[in-house]
Amino acid sequence: CVFCRIIAGSKTSVFSALFVVIIVFALGTVLGIIAGFAGGVWENVIMKVTLIFQAFPSFILAVAIAGILGNGVILSLCAVYWTTYCRLARSLTVSLRNVPYIKAAKICGASRCSILFRYILPNVMPSLLVTAAMDVGSVILSMAGLSFLGLGAVRPTAEWGAVMSEAKDYLQTAPWIIVFNGIALFVVVTVFNLLGDSLRDVLDTEAEM
Repeated sequence: CVFCRIIAGSKTSVFSALFVVIIVFALGTVLGIIAGFAGGVWENVIMKVTLIFQAFPSFILAVAIAGILGNGVILSLCAVYWTTYCRLARSLTVSLRNVPYIKAAKICGASRCSILFRYILPNVMPSLLVTAAMDVGSVILSMAGLSFLGLGAVRPTAEWGAVMSEAKDYLQTAPWIIVFNGIALFVVVTVFNLLGDSLRDVLDTEAEM
């Protein structure tokens, strides 16, 4: 049943993508805030590592890592996507660390942890959340691409890319398998992109108020 496989694949694809986004969101945000707030050696080391990862085309790097690790699609996608959050969190933190209320908090004796969690993190979070919402769709597409190449989910796991890879041999006799899985992929990615746009509008409105 193609419909049942699509429904089962939606659970695998969406939840795996959410898991990847949560990991890269947490890792990239922490490293970016540390780099932006601490500066000096910490900033140089973290940003140099980030540049090394970004020097390679993202999908090629994901393919290479997944191929080396065998079935390491989650780890490969984490290695590709964490740099976006690190650079964004770092740039936002740098723009905030010298604003008057941060200087006032330092003068009043606030600890670094207090400044980070009470002042820096709440101000960088909206932009990072919008990026995360829009990245879910990109991660789903990347995961489907890796699975289609045979580097992701394998039988009997129902994942859209893996199902489309199996169905390519029957493209002339049963094209609807690939077509309907492709439509499901398109719809879900579009929904998450629209969610990111709506979230950005809401957060921008709250910031203006």
